[in-house]
Amino acid sequence: MIHTNYKSAIAVYPVTADQYKWAQKIAAELKIPLAQDESGEFQFLLICSTDCLALKQTGKKGPGPIMVNFTDSTMEYRLRHGGGRTQALARAIGLKKGWQPTVIDTTAGLGRDGFILAHLGCSVHLLERSPILATMLEDGLERAKQATQAAEIVSRIKLTQTDSKEFLQKLKKQDRPDVIYLDPMFPERTKSSLVKKEMRILRGLAGDDPDAEKLLDIALDCAGNRVVVKRPRLAPILGVADPSHAITGKTSRFDVYLI
Repeated sequence: MIHTNYKSAIAVYPVTADQYKWAQKIAAELKIPLAQDESGEFQFLLICSTDCLALKQTGKKGPGPIMVNFTDSTMEYRLRHGGGRTQALARAIGLKKGWQPTVIDTTAGLGRDGFILAHLGCSVHLLERSPILATMLEDGLERAKQATQAAEIVSRIKLTQTDSKEFLQKLKKQDRPDVIYLDPMFPERTKSSLVKKEMRILRGLAGDDPDAEKLLDIALDCAGNRVVVKRPRLAPILGVADPSHAITGKTSRFDVYLI
């Protein structure tokens, strides 16, 4: 049944009748209502369309929808021209000839960095505590399996919807990864990032990560080789421990904590 008078932060919206059963299934799994239309009754809409599952912030000033897409032109360009093992992310993870580490991405988000690492040969386990984002990631991975070039990459990716702190603390010693990767969401210190559509929507939906320092402490006890924390280029380090070294790009910095 579609809820028409249900005040909530988010609802599922099927674009056409063909997507109704899919939307109904997602709504039941996430325990959120179905929306009757795209009005501003809900702050966010999880939109089921023929192409993908997309997240939209409603309202006149709401940015356009975002989605998890591992096969669009932006990702294809990054895979072809992103620098491969010489790019900052790969160097921070420690990729080298003969060693493709196992990686747990504890803050998967839209999954792009994890997908890049899988493309470079790593076995990647994506962890995402937001049920909404985890559902979007699942949709993106399933669609990528249908693409010839992406299917082989996706075979090296596993997804779990969970709280990363709890997940890492329950890991058995033999299951601990070589690398743990963190890209936490922090309160903005400047207004420049507010123009970024994806960041605005993700922050509005999932909020910041106030427990990031605790996650780093746990990660340092669980990683076999290193922990990598992605930060804005000029941001302070996370926590009190200095990283072993840092790899700095134009907008981002990777703080590397060798074990």
